Amino acid sequence: MKWLIVNGDDFGVSRGINGGIIAAHRRGILTSTSLIVNAPWSEEAAWLSRAVPALSVGLHVHIVSEGREGATGPIDDDSYRAELCRQFFRFQELVGRPPTHLDSHHNGHRNPRLLPHFLALARQYGLPLREHSPARYFSKFYGQWGGETHLEQIGVESLVRIFETEVQEGVTELSCHPGYVDPDFPSGYSAERETELRTLCDPIVRQALAVQQIQLVSFRDLGALLAELPR
Repeated sequence: MKWLIVNGDDFGVSRGINGGIIAAHRRGILTSTSLIVNAPWSEEAAWLSRAVPALSVGLHVHIVSEGREGATGPIDDDSYRAELCRQFFRFQELVGRPPTHLDSHHNGHRNPRLLPHFLALARQYGLPLREHSPARYFSKFYGQWGGETHLEQIGVESLVRIFETEVQEGVTELSCHPGYVDPDFPSGYSAERETELRTLCDPIVRQALAVQQIQLVSFRDLGALLAELPR
């Protein structure tokens, strides 16, 4: 079997991103999202998620040290551990339940100093951590390369090709960044978000999943899926 989790990052960052993620779930193939709990529109995102109970919502950890995301600076390990726990419990306050999965903004958990704390949190609560779970992580559905916009990378043809060549047996996580352009949220990745949203909602994409016999699932389903796999 081929199972695909389509996960929208940056939930909570802006109203346009919140609306795009919900639209991509309701009208498209998005099955999961990752919530930043210390963003301006985190509360709105949590509220919106209650209307779509089939949407898996995980924690998108966002750590800023000395103005640089993921930087270690002089902050000690105890402070990082405490910040991870603070964001975890803030997620529960906002959403009303634990996250279904764990990842981080700009993949900050890859930082060798931070990774052990992420792994410890994931083990403590039984959460799949991006790149450290049975779900293979695929990140190349992205509309920029070398600092330039390449909308063809996030068009329908590109996504169909990804289904044909990159989704393997087992579970794959496809990360994406759908959203609406938001005049109150200037960003270097803006028009690309609307292109991603249109692609995720295109009927041809869902037809391609059927042709490739790929089943959409979410992080909430991961435990049961793994139990089905032959040992």
